[in-house]
Amino acid sequence: MIISLSMLPPIPVSLWYTDGSALPFFLAFLTTITAGLMLWFPVKSFRKEMRLRDGFIVVVMYWVVLGLAGSLPLILSATPVMSITDAVFESMSGLTTTGATVITGLDELPRSILYYRQQLQWLGGMGIIVLAVAILPMLGIGGMQLYRAETPGPMKDNKLTPRITETAKALWYIYLGLTVACALAYWVAGMTPFDAIGHSFSTVAIGGFSTHDLSIGYFNSAAIEMVAVVFMILAGVNFSLHFLAWRNISIKPYVADSEFKMYIKVLILVALITSMYLYITGTFSGWDSIHNGVFQAVSIGTTTGFTIAEYHTWPGFLPALLLLASFIGGCAGSTGGGMKVIRVLLLFKQGMREVVRLIHPNAQVPVKIGGKVLEESVIDSVWGFFSLYVVSFIIMALLLAASGLDLVTAFSAVAACMNNLGPGLGDVGSHYGDINDVAKWILCFAMLLGRLEIFTLLVLLTPAFWRK
Repeated sequence: MIISLSMLPPIPVSLWYTDGSALPFFLAFLTTITAGLMLWFPVKSFRKEMRLRDGFIVVVMYWVVLGLAGSLPLILSATPVMSITDAVFESMSGLTTTGATVITGLDELPRSILYYRQQLQWLGGMGIIVLAVAILPMLGIGGMQLYRAETPGPMKDNKLTPRITETAKALWYIYLGLTVACALAYWVAGMTPFDAIGHSFSTVAIGGFSTHDLSIGYFNSAAIEMVAVVFMILAGVNFSLHFLAWRNISIKPYVADSEFKMYIKVLILVALITSMYLYITGTFSGWDSIHNGVFQAVSIGTTTGFTIAEYHTWPGFLPALLLLASFIGGCAGSTGGGMKVIRVLLLFKQGMREVVRLIHPNAQVPVKIGGKVLEESVIDSVWGFFSLYVVSFIIMALLLAASGLDLVTAFSAVAACMNNLGPGLGDVGSHYGDINDVAKWILCFAMLLGRLEIFTLLVLLTPAFWRK
């Protein structure tokens, strides 16, 4: 019922621009809120404390159901004409902030549809369940179980404030503040108010949807590209660091954080390699090689997916390098996708520890992050995550290949969707509209798997979860 309200803002947008697309949103709103009322009314008086197990189910069901509900306006709309598969793919891509699209001709679409796509990403950016954690406690429903299920991994127990409600509110205030600042910066840099708001939604959400087919490249503006780079980097940082920096009015939280330092180093390294290779191969001249290299390295590395050039056509190993950078992704606690920098850092430190153990078999070599020794259970969970990530990736890539896609397209499509990146290589370099329906449903699963960070979704598929 709450998410049905998100279908109302496009209506005034449609009326303002007289694009004739208000009715599909109104019908979708009525359908969604009616279905919600029918499910809620019979059990409105039922009260029971939620367990962690319930939290996992609710998180997954929220994303699945909202992904399906979000497709209704696209199914009902006359422009563009979309099948159920395409509409669900677009909706799921928006809510999971993947940014993979099946739509072409964005410049001719109704403004209300364009706005709705951007809004989907913004709602999905911080996690719809984290938003619910801030709202549901006011209704007398506890939210800690949902928060723990929504943010698995080594950072899940970090609370910014004593109450989980206040934590969620703090994250959303920061998220909203960054969105407003980003929109104003885009507007000052030369975007129209409509484009500035739309692109601020997808930038801070690290989504990648655009209101134009050429993405950020449509504007051909160095100032707009610099604004995008700055806010993509900020959105890829752990939001708890933003909170601590704002509360203490200090940059020390950033400087002292091991994950943040590795995050910046990876982006700088990828940007340097990309810029130099573009210049050496003569793809671009001096400044053009730098600004194309830096922009695409940050956009792909943070899993945003904006483009100012067709990076999948760049020479040599660059497309593969950029795609592999998306596996690292953003920091834990950010809106970025990928495996998260903290996990990659822990995998590296664990690997180095094993090398030392080969030389000194009896040595006690702890793994430290920020000067703190991590428990072995944390290391084990990271290795478990990595192994499930690799196995899931291989299975889905093989399934896509079996559906008829070539290996480059299959590999990159799974990588782009599982890392919540968007643009891939081969036949999915520009859009996903030409691949078969079976592949699209597999990629919808990949988006959910990546957004819920493997465990939250796969745990529901294990027999042990359902045993009493």
